[in-house]
Amino acid sequence: QVQLIESGGGLVQAGGSLRLSCATSGISLSTGGLGWFRQAPGREREFVAVIRGSSGRVYYGESVKGRFTISRDDGSNIVNLQMSSLEPEDTAVYYCAASKRGYSDSAALYDYWGQGTQVTVNS
Repeated sequence: QVQLIESGGGLVQAGGSLRLSCATSGISLSTGGLGWFRQAPGREREFVAVIRGSSGRVYYGESVKGRFTISRDDGSNIVNLQMSSLEPEDTAVYYCAASKRGYSDSAALYDYWGQGTQVTVNS
């Protein structure tokens, strides 16, 4: 059984940082892809970042490039999202997701999802 459990969300001032973690079980981080998406109220789910299982290559959504960093700890089966220079526009529920297909920026191609963690950035 695959489980993805996010943690690390919270309230932060603009310009601050947060680190989200996704604890995984039932999947291998060396295959497929592990990604982060976010969804703000009234908006579609947005691609944030993904790390490919086979190569470790990373890809980012345009709105977070240069500010967010995705990484993985294979020993503990955890994928992290370090978020810096946060802006009020980053306020959303952040979801961890796993894809069997590797890299994808489309939420429709992800097979497993976590329950989400709220990130709120105050101006």
